[in-house]
Amino acid sequence: MILHICGAADWAGVGEGGEYRPPSLGEVGFVHCSDFGTAHLPANALYRGRTDLVLLEIDPAKLGVAVRWEDGEPPHPAGVWFPHVYGPVPHAAVVGVHEFTEASGGGFRLPDSLACR
Repeated sequence: MILHICGAADWAGVGEGGEYRPPSLGEVGFVHCSDFGTAHLPANALYRGRTDLVLLEIDPAKLGVAVRWEDGEPPHPAGVWFPHVYGPVPHAAVVGVHEFTEASGGGFRLPDSLACR
């Protein structure tokens, strides 16, 4: 499974049978994703203070488009690679939607619903 961070309203706008197309798909040609061990990195770098986020849990086998592990945009200083989805994310490929908020001490971490995986 891979994860994608987005606003809850953005995901809510994708109906059953629809496709999720974030702005990055048109801007850089792919959907930015993470794995369970790296989701906190872009969250802490880009989304501090946001209270409206969800993590989409995506089954790559249900995407029907290429997934490539590549440098981040921009590349992470430690050389961490991230999964990039080269096409829209079908609603059917999203197998879980998890609230994603900052921890009480600050910073993002995986929700308890995903932490045990």
